[in-house]
Amino acid sequence: MQPTPNPEQPAVVVCPASRGIDGFLGTRASLGMDVVLVGLLALLPVLAWSIALVRRGRYAAHRSLQLFIVAALAAAIVVFEIDIRLISDWRARAAASPWWPMGVLTALGIHLVFAVSTFGLLVWVVWEAIARFPVPPVPGTHGPRHRRLARLAAADLVCTAVTGVAFYWLAFVAG
Repeated sequence: MQPTPNPEQPAVVVCPASRGIDGFLGTRASLGMDVVLVGLLALLPVLAWSIALVRRGRYAAHRSLQLFIVAALAAAIVVFEIDIRLISDWRARAAASPWWPMGVLTALGIHLVFAVSTFGLLVWVVWEAIARFPVPPVPGTHGPRHRRLARLAAADLVCTAVTGVAFYWLAFVAG
């Protein structure tokens, strides 16, 4: 005889043991996913600081922070790829979500559009800045183009963070 469900107790979803190392945020996500999420969110204040510095004429500090941001994003991509390809099975971890598969995969697709374009834009902006600005950096004829592309890259990075949080929540928190 099966016990009758108690309507006062929430249903418990039991996830099968997932491959990989569990994350530190208390969700179904792996350690790599948690590191990438926290790192991406931590870069936003660094980006704001870098923008504030360039507005104050501190071009060398701005350049250093921008190089740090691009290096940190490259490291996050490496950590993410190693985690999902070699260590953890993110799909198994996300399968317990009520949004699996359609909502999670849609959120991932939208996030990837922003993530890939952000990295491409940042590399392009940094490459052109290194090639066209003197050392130490000072304003020059390349400034207006650099400013337009940099603003686009910064907005793209914010969208990457927002869509990354949405994907993370749908895949590893919801349920």
